[in-house]
Amino acid sequence: MSRPIVATIDSAALRQNLAVARRAAGGSRLWSVVKANAYGHGLDRVWQSLQETDGFALLNLEEAILLRERGWKKPILLLEGFFHESDLEILDRYRLTTSVHSIWQIKALAKAKLSAPLDIYLKVNIGMNRLGFQPEQVHSAWQKLRSLHNVGEMTLMSHFAEAETSEGIVEPLKRIEQAAEGLDCPRSLANSAATLWHPQTHHDWVRPGIILYGASPSGQWQDIASSGLKPVMTLISEIIGVQQISAGAAVGYGGLYRSDDDRRIGVVACGYADGYPRLSPTGTPVSVDGVVTRTVGRVSMDMITVDLTPCPQAGIGSRVELWGNAIKIDDVASASGTVGYELMCALAPRVPVVVE
Repeated sequence: MSRPIVATIDSAALRQNLAVARRAAGGSRLWSVVKANAYGHGLDRVWQSLQETDGFALLNLEEAILLRERGWKKPILLLEGFFHESDLEILDRYRLTTSVHSIWQIKALAKAKLSAPLDIYLKVNIGMNRLGFQPEQVHSAWQKLRSLHNVGEMTLMSHFAEAETSEGIVEPLKRIEQAAEGLDCPRSLANSAATLWHPQTHHDWVRPGIILYGASPSGQWQDIASSGLKPVMTLISEIIGVQQISAGAAVGYGGLYRSDDDRRIGVVACGYADGYPRLSPTGTPVSVDGVVTRTVGRVSMDMITVDLTPCPQAGIGSRVELWGNAIKIDDVASASGTVGYELMCALAPRVPVVVE
């Protein structure tokens, strides 16, 4: 690693976070959501730390195939279902569970030549207005699917847009009850927020995602600070240069930051080409040699600059934590006007990753 930047993945934290999610879920079974390459952590790096889960949920066939080829035999759920009729051959071969959210998918299932029925998650639109059948369409779709010899077990599925508050689940739950009236069927509704905070949504299967990686579904670390969840990804670099600047001196592109007094500025080997958010403003928290300080000036492609005033002992080679245990990824994201999910997923391929 010639350049001093590395992301570490804490396998013990992953296992702990899965245990926290399972306790919160009560008696419900648990889909561990590993879409987007396990939220940027690397599916092939982390799946074994999550193998106590009941199933994996993801989007891409390639990731599902990887899990099967690595030896995973328990269920795999395709959250967006299949995208082409020809995909059904792969679902059949690898025995994948698929969501169904469109009439064309039902027609494709009816025509397919499968070796055995596939388990189906029928997706209901409960107000998010992305994928899924409207509640009044569910009975018809359910009966069409139930009549097909290619369909095995069926589950009613939906997703909450605002599960961070109790008010955010009231209307969606009413829509689910409308859709499920008269149907004796399993349900899977709860995302990370609902898994943690709304036990009435748990039903048969929950689908935690972001909490497995130790960040908050609300985007606020304090909301999960007492939960037992631990950050899984830590992004570390070093100070590679130090500048002594005078009052009034500018730092970085555009001169967005001008110092109000004499101070030392540290230059860190990390920039937006590594996945650090370019829009992070002056004041975004960062840790240098274990001391919390702040960024100053604009993030550039390969470097950021930090205020060394709180850590006068720091110099070239000092350890810098961009996010992890000392600096929560939610706090960096909040300062940058985004969410921890995006920062995890944006980790650049050029950053070496070490699993601990």
